[in-house]
Amino acid sequence: MKITVTQIKVLHTIIFWILSLCVLYSLFSAVSGKITLWTWFAVGLVLIESVVLMLSGWTCPLTLWVERLGHEKGSVADIFLPLWLANRIFPICGTMFACSLVLLLIRVLFLTP
Repeated sequence: MKITVTQIKVLHTIIFWILSLCVLYSLFSAVSGKITLWTWFAVGLVLIESVVLMLSGWTCPLTLWVERLGHEKGSVADIFLPLWLANRIFPICGTMFACSLVLLLIRVLFLTP
């Protein structure tokens, strides 16, 4: 069975929303102080994604796959998102995740009895 660009876009979009929810949940947990096992699961998923991105040269492997199927390099043709958002995923989600990690560390190291 041949994988199509549309199938990759659907998969990439689903992964994006799951990881975005993980970033938002970790930030919510850090701000509210409601740190649970789900918080660490969400953080773990985002950290795994970060390692995958790092190992692939900070380009999503799904983007590379779509480019191999013929889409131009550097285009955001691999996800169902508005172009302005797709081009800003890393700065937006990265900043929110970094803030959540800092707040979680502060809560765990200094504010937990």
